[in-house]
Amino acid sequence: MDIKGILKPLTAWKRAFQPPHTIEVPNKRTREAAERYRGFHVNDIDKCIGCGTCAAICENEAIKMVKVKDPQKGDSGYRPRIDYGRCCWCALCVDVCPTGSLEMTNEYTWVRESADDFVFIPGVDKIGHEEKKDKGYKKHEKLNFLNLERVPMRELDGKERVKSFAEVVLGYMEEEARKEAERCIGCGLCISGCPARMHIPDYIRAIAEGDDVKSLNIIYENNPMPEMCGKVCTRRCEFECSLGHLGEPVAIRWLKRYVVEQFDDLKKFVKAEPQPLNGKKVGIVGAGPAGLTAAYYLRLKGYETEIFEAAPKAGGMTFLGIPKYRFPIPSLDKQVELIESVGVKIHYNSPVTPDKFEKMLKEYDAVFIATGLPKGMSMRIEGEDHPQVIYAIDFLRKVNLGEKVEIGKDVVVVGGGNVAIDAVRVAKRLGANSFIAYRRRVVDMPADEEEIEATEHEGIPIYTQIIPLRVEDGPDGKVKLIYGKAKMVQKEGERRPRPVLIEGEEYEYVVDRIIVAIGQQPELSYLPEEIKNKIEMNRRLIKVNERQMTSIEKVFAGGDLTNWTADAISAIADGMRAVKGIEMFLNGELSWEKK
Repeated sequence: MDIKGILKPLTAWKRAFQPPHTIEVPNKRTREAAERYRGFHVNDIDKCIGCGTCAAICENEAIKMVKVKDPQKGDSGYRPRIDYGRCCWCALCVDVCPTGSLEMTNEYTWVRESADDFVFIPGVDKIGHEEKKDKGYKKHEKLNFLNLERVPMRELDGKERVKSFAEVVLGYMEEEARKEAERCIGCGLCISGCPARMHIPDYIRAIAEGDDVKSLNIIYENNPMPEMCGKVCTRRCEFECSLGHLGEPVAIRWLKRYVVEQFDDLKKFVKAEPQPLNGKKVGIVGAGPAGLTAAYYLRLKGYETEIFEAAPKAGGMTFLGIPKYRFPIPSLDKQVELIESVGVKIHYNSPVTPDKFEKMLKEYDAVFIATGLPKGMSMRIEGEDHPQVIYAIDFLRKVNLGEKVEIGKDVVVVGGGNVAIDAVRVAKRLGANSFIAYRRRVVDMPADEEEIEATEHEGIPIYTQIIPLRVEDGPDGKVKLIYGKAKMVQKEGERRPRPVLIEGEEYEYVVDRIIVAIGQQPELSYLPEEIKNKIEMNRRLIKVNERQMTSIEKVFAGGDLTNWTADAISAIADGMRAVKGIEMFLNGELSWEKK
């Protein structure tokens, strides 16, 4: 028998008469927790984008994303709801928040009768601990579980690249692409910025996993010209990337480019299996991104598709307008070869006339027009018809077609968009001292920021707040651009300041060529007069509904001809919508009267 064991509990009574080691704290006294104590969560709702990274990292499944408002670009509309019956206060959710919206207070005393009160949406449900949000656990400034730095892209040196039309951007190597793809957190907010709604997180994940063939086929689900997009896309998807709030967005465009560049013959790897012909025919005017997209996916669905293209190659303005140092011909050719391989017929050097268009309306079950904006817009100033004034779109077309263009030594490009940037950089490569004259500030330029930076790297000046007034003959066969200077005036309610001419001051540029790049407009001479008179217009563009149907029976339209965004990915999106619209129309699900 263990006598000691029996008597041992009784010995504890001797401690009953000893002073306590604990100290009684009156209820009125507040005890502050440590500055970075991990208490209850707070969330800055305006800063939160609903990416769901906090929910994905939580191993206790204590966080669930719930909808609190309608989604918009870069914001899913969802917000995290915390279940404190599951939370272990590890704060990983705070550490991985890509916007820094989620924090934890240092509140540690909180009493409620109902357990349901401990399941709430921080920042939405007001539960009385927000006053503590100035103290508590926040994302450390230097500690990042997310990789916020982009893998840099290799480029030719600015001084060297202006000597030729060699491609400027060199593309990712395999190791670089895998590393960059691993940065993606898969939130999917990028999709909200992509007009074509490409499956971006899926194809990036495939790159990270080393499966380029899988990535390629995911891309081709809703984009038949991915290498073009991978090189010249306006990358609106990247503007919505959650990593861009605290760091650099994932290089979505460059990753798409990387994938397609791995395959010289796309036909061997893209699983494009057209359905048998169903007896319906669709005629398409214009082989630009919108026309090619519509033709490709309609043919996969079993429709016979034919494209009529005035130029000797397909691509539209991606072929005729984009310089080859940005988008080389071989990159375009291999994509078009795949489109033709599924049965799409492209008739090159085949401009459509009014008579031919009327014939198409009789021979085809539906017609899709996507002829872009091939005409330059006028400055509407005196002397603009001078022989030494040329529109940028005509200049770029001539260069890309291999025609000789005499521009002389000094060239001014009027404008601030991507076309102006292309024109001034091409002029530089042709040996001219070229520069830009723009009516607003550099920060106001509609051109892609990367293209503006590239222009500066190539030593090309950009002069701002310049308003052209008239064109005159100059000395020794040159031409004068007479201009005034502008002051920027911001009126209440206006999105950006307006340039207002400073009266009484005139200056001049004496140059060999003036290249005008202030916008483009459609050329609709191929439409019969009756149709031109009946077709509804939205100012200078053709008006269409959500299925790309025009006001003319069985005529659909898309691309720059209907879309004010005027970029290739938007044209591809129009082509995709037209596919659905034409299919519904030909199946009797969409009537012209009820468009």
